[in-house]
Amino acid sequence: MNIGAKKLYRSRSNRMISGVCGGLGDFFGVDPTLIRLAYVFLSVLVSFVGLLFVGPIIYIVLWIITPQEPIAPAEAVVEAPPEPPAQA
Repeated sequence: MNIGAKKLYRSRSNRMISGVCGGLGDFFGVDPTLIRLAYVFLSVLVSFVGLLFVGPIIYIVLWIITPQEPIAPAEAVVEAPPEPPAQA
């Protein structure tokens, strides 16, 4: 059994394009902005070596294979029954 095992999802709430960096940030417990900065830095660094489209290809592959974060079930709202009309 994998009790407490973390799963990688694309974030629904912390997204710029598709939620890949937000999901990676949630998974590793890091601010997603740092993940985004590291991604841009590494993509630019790799492009100087001559591999121009490696960064975008990796992002698109992660976009396709990473499932979207499930929607959290709405908390049940318990409403009081309506009060009977006042007798005049």
